[in-house]
Amino acid sequence: MAQKYRDADFGDVVGELALETLASGFSFIEGPIWHPYEKWLIFSDMAGNRMHRRGPDGKIEIFREPSNKANGNTLDRRGRLLTCEHATSRVTRTEADGSIAVLATHHDGKELNSPNDIVVAANGSIYFTDPTYGRMEFYGVPREQDLAFQGVYKMEVDGGGLVLLVDDFAQPNGLCFSLDASRLFINDTERQHIRVFNVAPGGKLTGGAVWAETKGKEPGAPDGMKIDSRGNLYCCGPGGIHVFNPSADFLGIISTPEQAANFTFGDDDLRSLYITASTSLYRQRVRVPGLRLF
Repeated sequence: MAQKYRDADFGDVVGELALETLASGFSFIEGPIWHPYEKWLIFSDMAGNRMHRRGPDGKIEIFREPSNKANGNTLDRRGRLLTCEHATSRVTRTEADGSIAVLATHHDGKELNSPNDIVVAANGSIYFTDPTYGRMEFYGVPREQDLAFQGVYKMEVDGGGLVLLVDDFAQPNGLCFSLDASRLFINDTERQHIRVFNVAPGGKLTGGAVWAETKGKEPGAPDGMKIDSRGNLYCCGPGGIHVFNPSADFLGIISTPEQAANFTFGDDDLRSLYITASTSLYRQRVRVPGLRLF
């Protein structure tokens, strides 16, 4: 594998690269989340139309099938699973008894494109991106687009008060809050950059300047995105996962043998980076821990 440029600080943040293959043979996996107390990992196989669960013993089993071509997942402040469904253009919540509550399907009377990635603010408000990938073959169900734009939305804990926050993206995808939650980072897959917004009182967004770009000629583009406990930002991009410090300085790339779509921090110390990359699930140990989802 070709050596990637790495700043001297890359080693302090990530450490030595030693990618471990945990499982292979999937169609196209995405949306990994780690439950910090129950110690399981859930991830989506979009093209396979199922979700998988990796238990504390390392065994992987089917969690949900069909999954409505589920993509991004997260946990709310009560530990409930939130899921973006490509095939149905829905955001759903899985309740403690296993039933599924529908939180969002339409904006202004028109069906959402295909909710893609999702995060939860400290107060429980839910933010999600809505590109068109779930209306394409393989990633979803081909169908015409109802809305005339690809937006970013916010809604309340139980799905009420859906608000369109931004509508000038080509294809909005990954998103994550800064450590103090005063800023929201959102990347644009098509434009291959990361933008940063100020979070105003009430949760609306202002600003939106380009914060960083993911450069490279290898396969890959901005997709899943997270920050660690020191505010370093990880973002999928060409060749693997691009790592930036809090000042947007590029530190280097965690190279992956397949195109990386998403990742999450896990294990007891939150220093294992679980990476969903096309047909395989990988794990890379890092030096700076990530953050719990709740």
